[in-house]
Amino acid sequence: MVRAVAGDAPGVSSNVIAMPRADQRAPIIAPIRVLLADGQWLVRAGLRAILGADGRVEVVAVAVDRDTVVRHAVRLRPDVIVLDAALNAIAPLVEAAPRSRLLLVTESESDAAAVRALRAGAAGTIAKSADPARLVEAVRAVAAGSAFVAPHLARRMLEGALAAQPRPDPVMRRRFATLSERELDVVRLLARGMSNAEIAGELYLSEGTVKTYVTRTLNKLRLRSRVQVVVAAFDAGLVRPGEHRLA
Repeated sequence: MVRAVAGDAPGVSSNVIAMPRADQRAPIIAPIRVLLADGQWLVRAGLRAILGADGRVEVVAVAVDRDTVVRHAVRLRPDVIVLDAALNAIAPLVEAAPRSRLLLVTESESDAAAVRALRAGAAGTIAKSADPARLVEAVRAVAAGSAFVAPHLARRMLEGALAAQPRPDPVMRRRFATLSERELDVVRLLARGMSNAEIAGELYLSEGTVKTYVTRTLNKLRLRSRVQVVVAAFDAGLVRPGEHRLA
């Protein structure tokens, strides 16, 4: 950035232009490495064109079926896997690529497969009818560790958890017992629908610290996504109805 300097040093004109030093370069941000998997040629081409047009995303491979996407995921270790729901590859990918974030592409936002996938470990869902900007937003969100879920789907999951678990789940309660007080604070705020930035402001922490707490909490609870943490908090009785904010 170029800026005018006035009176920085004796005898220096106020019209002098200060240039940034050669070693003061902007940090290089690595692109989000994405693996695409869809059984339809036109859909694959469209997804690749949309994501490839964004300078912060790099499409590292494209798969047409379940076996191929699993092989690519093991070999390439992508940051995000954009996965066609029809391939039914959530379970093998969760096992084969535990560090990759899964974004499920569904026929519609009301697709029941989306709810099942979120419970199984997907980090987000998006409908094939979504506009290009929303797809890019979804990829960035899940790559950053956030969930990307339509509010009505998140609400359905929580309502299902409450209906299915009239009593606290003892297994999840034991896992939650391993969390520190600060980690439990983070879980409660996650269940209220807060982002990392909002949690950081609430707890007077940096966003990086909050992200560390979220990652550590996922590992301790043996879960893969923020959505699963919220559902588990309801299952364990840690959060009660009315304490969440989904929309």
